[in-house]
Amino acid sequence: MTTATPTVAAGTQKTDGTPTTTAGRVRKRLNSRTATLVSIVIAVVWTIPTFGLLVSSLRPEDEIKTTGWWTSFTNPQFTFENYEQVLFGRSSSSGQLAGSFINSLAITIPSVLFPLAFACLAAYALAWINFRGRDWVYIAIFALQIVPLQMALVPLLRFFSTGVSLGGVTLMPAWDLVDEQKFAQVWFAHTCFALPFAVFLLHNFISQLPGDLMEAARVDGATHPKIFRTIVLPLITPALAAFGIFQFLWVWNDLLVALIFAGGGDETAPLTVRLAEMAGTRGNEWQRLTAGAFVSIVVPLIVFLSLQRFFVRGLLAGSVKG
Repeated sequence: MTTATPTVAAGTQKTDGTPTTTAGRVRKRLNSRTATLVSIVIAVVWTIPTFGLLVSSLRPEDEIKTTGWWTSFTNPQFTFENYEQVLFGRSSSSGQLAGSFINSLAITIPSVLFPLAFACLAAYALAWINFRGRDWVYIAIFALQIVPLQMALVPLLRFFSTGVSLGGVTLMPAWDLVDEQKFAQVWFAHTCFALPFAVFLLHNFISQLPGDLMEAARVDGATHPKIFRTIVLPLITPALAAFGIFQFLWVWNDLLVALIFAGGGDETAPLTVRLAEMAGTRGNEWQRLTAGAFVSIVVPLIVFLSLQRFFVRGLLAGSVKG
């Protein structure tokens, strides 16, 4: 009579509960009580400065200049006057961030949507449409990620101001934009800078979609536009959300590109330009600086929290199969 010996299948646990794969062991360690406690401590330490900023922005001027924000727990004094002055104050020293807040939205939203739209189409073409030189195009797009943003500022500015000429023939005239029209220059610049990374990220995700699914759609008579619209777009939502978060935070917090291509005038200046002016000329007015800083981070926080459930899945796009 023989005794059956239990066998352990690949990717399963041993008889004592220990995972057999490296990924399983790492996952078990990350789910331990120690890892959970460390994560909570890191989250609390990371959140304390933001919480202190919020409390400081609600304190009166004399309190914020004489005591620390933590004293509010023993002597609570709060007011919304700082936000009123920063957003709607009529004096130049108040910041007048309400108009700059609208400018930031006008700059950021198109600067996120344009690269998303173009990158989706390019990534699908590079992943599922066979054409000569496809691999070289992908390599060139990937290589463009290493080009520093600062290297392209002067050529782009020359392109906007003088246009493009070849052999004395004007191929494209100067843009000659004024006031709010300069937003188009910022959209163009941010779209150009974002496309290489966007195409790379979305291509990694789209290329991992099941080939059988694409083949079945073609057998049913679906064209590339229909496949892209009805199959690919719903499946790449995590990747779109991940890139959307990255791009939104980048554009919203950008100072250099907006200052160069939109200028620092009241009609086009975003929040970052106004906050830089407040910090540079009125650095002693902490109550306004804290209120202005918290105004600038409210929208990114809302965007991140609303899309965070897609964030991790999008970051892992194309990194694993199966």
